[in-house]
Amino acid sequence: MKNVSILVPETAVIEAVADPHYMFKAVNQFLQVAGKEPLFNVQLVGLSKEIKLDNCVFSVHTDALLKDVKKTDLIFIPAVSGDMEKAIELNKGLLPWIVEQYNNGSEVASLCVGAFLLAATGLLNGKKCSTHWNMTNDFRTMFPEVELVDGSIITEEQGIYSSGGATSYWNLLLYLVEKYTDRNTAILASKYFAIDIDRDSQSSFMMFQGQKEHEDVEIITTQEFIENNYQEKITVDELADMVAVGRRSFERRFKKATNNTVVEYIQRVKIEAAKRKFESSLKNINQVMYDVGYTDTKAFRTVFKKITGLTPIEYRNKYNKPAVN
Repeated sequence: MKNVSILVPETAVIEAVADPHYMFKAVNQFLQVAGKEPLFNVQLVGLSKEIKLDNCVFSVHTDALLKDVKKTDLIFIPAVSGDMEKAIELNKGLLPWIVEQYNNGSEVASLCVGAFLLAATGLLNGKKCSTHWNMTNDFRTMFPEVELVDGSIITEEQGIYSSGGATSYWNLLLYLVEKYTDRNTAILASKYFAIDIDRDSQSSFMMFQGQKEHEDVEIITTQEFIENNYQEKITVDELADMVAVGRRSFERRFKKATNNTVVEYIQRVKIEAAKRKFESSLKNINQVMYDVGYTDTKAFRTVFKKITGLTPIEYRNKYNKPAVN
């Protein structure tokens, strides 16, 4: 029997508590139907017997207090809501227990922005991690020693797992079901819950909003220029000259401030504009390509696929239903 401990933090997102509970309880039922013994002892655990969530709309009653759980095999850290620094402060009492259990052999999995609580333990230092694409700037600012993997659905390193944004944590749940049981059981669970079992990227859902949470005024100036002139051909030299900074120094400062090279940033702004056009217009691929400043079809398709995980046609067909009809 594997002990699965689902933490119930203060400000937890109720779905991220309920869904792993539902998944692993259901897998026990699948195993029983197949004539096997249930594998998972699933418990909700926390610092108190009752945790009120979402302004007291929900009340979660835990099965066990942290102090009474001496050994577990798998810990889930659900997503939390609101300000992440406040959430960490509210839940700092959970962190030593997570570290202790991991050091005693437990595996640990964070769901979506539960990665912030996981990172606050220090266990992710020097390791890879996934989180919601919309929180990557905040995460990098708070935890620069963690290697955040952009767009990834699942990361795994030394018994520590993390998932991408929102419902992509279902893919991590399936991944762990397969690891602890077998492929057939995971496929059955994927069909039961109607989940694409092998989805490995949240890239097509990502909205690039430009990293401006820094104080480098010259870099912000060039970021705004790129965003306002994405239709044009923009060069690194042009941007460096605009703010009277040497090219090498400019490139170094831009990378430090935005976590992108200048070329990557220009590409991401152009592709974000292309995505919006595919979603809201009936323009063909070449028209959109020219609108965002590309003249080379192959280059446009290559960059678009690299950033979104989809070809331009696949993206348009996925997000613009009138274009399909």
